[in-house]
Amino acid sequence: MTPTTTKKSGGIRELLRTIIVAVLIAVGIRTFVYEPFNIPSGSMIPTLLVGDYLFVSKMSYGYSRYSLPLSPPLIPGRVLFTEPERGDVIVFKKPTDTSVDYIKRVIGLPGDKIQMHKGRLYISGKLVNRRQVDDFLSTDRSGRTVRVPQYIETLPNGAEYSILETWGDHGPADNSGVYTVPAGFYFMMGDNRDNSVDSRAPGVGMVPRQNLVGRAEVLIFSRDQRWRWWEIWNWPDPFRFGRILQGIQ
Repeated sequence: MTPTTTKKSGGIRELLRTIIVAVLIAVGIRTFVYEPFNIPSGSMIPTLLVGDYLFVSKMSYGYSRYSLPLSPPLIPGRVLFTEPERGDVIVFKKPTDTSVDYIKRVIGLPGDKIQMHKGRLYISGKLVNRRQVDDFLSTDRSGRTVRVPQYIETLPNGAEYSILETWGDHGPADNSGVYTVPAGFYFMMGDNRDNSVDSRAPGVGMVPRQNLVGRAEVLIFSRDQRWRWWEIWNWPDPFRFGRILQGIQ
C-alpha cells in the first residue's frame, strides 16, 4: 500500500468517526436535553400559532420511554421525575395513540376536580379568574380581519395566559360534568378553548405521567402557513420575526 492510499483510507475513517460522534451528540441532546417541535394546528392560539417552531425541555419532568427515539420500552415508568405546575405548556403523547404528539396547557393536577360551566373553568369547585382584554385579531386567506374574544385567565398558583373564546361561553365544550384527576394523571386544555381537542374529549382524556415528553420553553422560528416556502415574491411577509427567541408562558 502506497503512502497516498494509506493517507486516503485514514482520512475516510476519520471522517466517518466524526460523523458518528456528531450523530451521537445530536441524538443525546434530542433525547435528554432539548427537542425541536413545530405547531401544525391552532389549538394553542394565541400562545402558539400554526407555523411556530419551538424547543421543548426534555429535562423538566424527567424521562420515560417516550423520551427516547421510537419509544422503546427501556425506561420503566418515569425516572428523575419533577411534578409539572399548573399553567405549564407541555408536549405529550396522545393517550389513545402514542404515535401522535399533542401540545396543551396543564390545567388539572392529580386530585383536582375540573369542570366547565357556562364557559367558565372551575378547579376543585372554585371559579378560575379571567378578565377580558382586546380581541385577538387574525387574517384569513381572503385577507379579511377576524376578531375573536380574548381573555387573560389566572390559575390558583398565579400562572397567567391568554385564552380565546370563539363561541363565547356557549361552545360545545363549555358545559361539562366534573372530571376528577387520578393520581399520576394530568388534565390538559388548549388555550383556543372552542377549537381544541384535549382532556375534555374522550379521544384524548387525561394524560398519564409516563406520556409527558417535555415542557415547551422557547420559540425559535415562526412562519405564516398561508404562504409556501418557495413563494419568494412574498418574502419577508411570511416570517414572524417578532416571535423569534420568545419565551413560552
